[in-house]
Amino acid sequence: MFDRDPESPAHELAIDCLRAGIEAANPETAVRRHCAVADDTLRIRDAEYDLDDFDRILVLGGGKAADDLAAALETLFGDRIDGGAVVTNERTADPQRVTVRTGGHPTPDADSVAGAEAVLKAAESADDRTLVLAAITGGGSALLCAPAEGLSLDSFQRVTDGLLDAGAPIEDVNTVRRTCSNIKGGGLAAAAAPATVVGLLVSDVVGDDPAVIASGPTVPAAVDPEAALTVLDRYDVDAPDVEAWLEAAASEAAPAVTVENHVIASGRDAVDAAVDVAHQAGYEPCLLSTRIEGEASDAGRFHAAIAAESLDSDNPVSPPAVLLSGGETTVTVTGDGTGGPNLEWALAAALDAPEGTVFAAVDTDGSDGSTDAAGAIVDSNAVDDVEAARRALTANDSYHFLDARDALLRSGPTGTNVNDLRVVVVPENG
Repeated sequence: MFDRDPESPAHELAIDCLRAGIEAANPETAVRRHCAVADDTLRIRDAEYDLDDFDRILVLGGGKAADDLAAALETLFGDRIDGGAVVTNERTADPQRVTVRTGGHPTPDADSVAGAEAVLKAAESADDRTLVLAAITGGGSALLCAPAEGLSLDSFQRVTDGLLDAGAPIEDVNTVRRTCSNIKGGGLAAAAAPATVVGLLVSDVVGDDPAVIASGPTVPAAVDPEAALTVLDRYDVDAPDVEAWLEAAASEAAPAVTVENHVIASGRDAVDAAVDVAHQAGYEPCLLSTRIEGEASDAGRFHAAIAAESLDSDNPVSPPAVLLSGGETTVTVTGDGTGGPNLEWALAAALDAPEGTVFAAVDTDGSDGSTDAAGAIVDSNAVDDVEAARRALTANDSYHFLDARDALLRSGPTGTNVNDLRVVVVPENG
């Protein structure tokens, strides 16, 4: 992971923190930490399920880490798993009893639709003696794409792209997706009724709300066309087909199904692991927040300001220190360049970086935006041309600026997806 030689001990520490965070949020690690099967009883956190109550166990779901989660569940259950289907974007695991399909992300494609149909078909085969383990992870909103009747895939793609380009937070994007989908908002759980459905969730959203993770396939929610229309209006998204459909759609009550959902991995796990690495290295860790949202470049400047304050006044922490944060920033796209939230964060931070400080940030799934970079690592020397850096930010072209300065971090798909992870190494004064 991150195949590069660190330039200094501070760079090495930053990369070690990122690596530890990603590994701590791996589904296999999460299943080992929170799940156990013993004496025909499944335990997930504090909940217990008597496996003698079931004739079949199916694994159904989707998301960037769904195949890894399915493989971890196969390890846990062995031959008790009777089958299932999950949809991911790039395979990083090879479960033997659960079928893995691939689809498009962040924009859904025809394979996303076919994958969702396969998951729903498998769910409909369940009965009251079936235990459905719903493997739901970040990315499932695009990968489990089941447009409601009367909506085309093309319309779904255009409204998704429009909201993402407008910098809409994931909660608002998923409000529209949930309203326009047959599988979200509890649709998967409804398809599996009368089975017992237990959600195992890997969260990529701030606050870990199960209704927002992958737009809540296992969280019953009312259909609210008016709320979706409000989102489209707020971000001035041009989606006439979707708007017309929403204006004609009727509100519906939430599906009458009961589901127990368990978040077994989240951005907090990643940040906590990074905190431990910093502490073990002799640095004072300072967790700023796991809920950083908003414009990525603004967040980058904010982190640089905190680093400068730490060096100047020992607040909020005395150097040597590591500032850490998680969350999910966004980018309002106005240019035609290439980049992602973590790349913009790093470039903006580098513009104001105090001498000697190191800033590193990654999307924990291994792909920032639609790029092949997980993120970037920078210091004050990364910006050798201030005007060029500012032009890159204006054009949303942080990728090419940072790539030319060997500042990108590449890992490939990591097998998990739990928000962004940001690390700032602040050296000792003097």
